[in-house]
Amino acid sequence: MKCSVYIATSVDGYIATPEGAVDWLHSAGNLETDMGDDLDMGFGSFIESVDCMVMGRKCMDMISSMNLSLEQWPYGDIHIAVLSNTVRTPPENLKGKVEMFSGKITDLVKTLESKGFKHAYIDGGSTITSFLNHRLIDEMIITRAPVLLGEGIPLFGKLDNQIRLVNSEAKAFANDFIQIKYRVNYL
Repeated sequence: MKCSVYIATSVDGYIATPEGAVDWLHSAGNLETDMGDDLDMGFGSFIESVDCMVMGRKCMDMISSMNLSLEQWPYGDIHIAVLSNTVRTPPENLKGKVEMFSGKITDLVKTLESKGFKHAYIDGGSTITSFLNHRLIDEMIITRAPVLLGEGIPLFGKLDNQIRLVNSEAKAFANDFIQIKYRVNYL
């Protein structure tokens, strides 16, 4: 199964404030610019390319706190597995949208593959790091927001080995965000 990351960070590499907030994403960059065809910076095309998603519990909690309406739900009807060894039931507003999973990541990937899933969207800093440490990430699309947070939750945690990123493609958006796509090459 192909596993891809699509995530935004501050220029200094944080995916959220120390409290877990991501509202800075909506105030960063040139808010007055006409984004033309790049309004969602490729997220719609990316989400159409995946058929399942794996996120961590903290990511689920952040999404739950947004209390999104059906119209605001960005993931369509893709299958979402949430990794947690402590939480067994999703929050009320996410019931029917996510399923909880505890156990080995490799077992989850095998289970998803056996159900016919072919392309997984991996989200959440700890989850991304775990997938990288299991050598499961194939590509990463990282969008840098033009803001320095100074502190927060970093995109990457401790990696077991050095990982080479290759075949980079970069795109600068009119709102001053920069997106880089990498293939992952495990050494």
